[in-house]
Amino acid sequence: MLDQAFEALKTYDWGADPKILNPIDEAVVTTRDDAAARQDLEARLVAVLNSEVSRDAKDFVCRKLAVIGTAAAVPALAELLPHPEHSHMARYALERIPAPEAAQAMRDALPKIDNVLKIGVMGSLGVRQDAASVAALAALLGNADVTVARSAVLALGAIRTPEAARALREGKPESSEARTAAIDASLACAEGLLAAGKKADAMAVYKGFIGEDQPKHVRLAATRGMLACAGKSD
Repeated sequence: MLDQAFEALKTYDWGADPKILNPIDEAVVTTRDDAAARQDLEARLVAVLNSEVSRDAKDFVCRKLAVIGTAAAVPALAELLPHPEHSHMARYALERIPAPEAAQAMRDALPKIDNVLKIGVMGSLGVRQDAASVAALAALLGNADVTVARSAVLALGAIRTPEAARALREGKPESSEARTAAIDASLACAEGLLAAGKKADAMAVYKGFIGEDQPKHVRLAATRGMLACAGKSD
């Protein structure tokens, strides 16, 4: 049955009965405690991804690799990142593969893909809270495309490390929209640092937003954060 499903996957396309691929879905579940069988299943899925099959077939494979994928699947998925018709599902899988190679592949793709695809990849790096991506994201804070710069800001805010907070502070995005987003992202970083017990790092971020040059609501949020760092409530 599994062999038949993989054979069907070669010609699978939109409108085909998805039930024919059920044996692959079942194998994803049944191989959970069998490392050798799961490795074989992953290899077969990667082989399909490297072949000339339809977009729907590749989408199906990406969904399975999002569940069982390892570093072994990363090169094939990375090849899809520059292609608009495949990039979303490729990063969907890479975002969920815990191997550091998955994040590295997305970082490596950033200089090579267009701005629309950059936005999605940066979002995935933010979802992973990938601390190693801070420098790559910081380099895009000054991007002339406002949407790209804002996406870099949001990804850094999601990472929530002292380095991410520093990048937001020093990056100084050019557009007002990105600068506003950077304030929210910085406060999100501080909140994450405080939750992680890094009170000194959180306090340093909050202190940057208590000046009279900041909007009242920002000063209030920063003050509350500082009180929380000090173990007080307002």
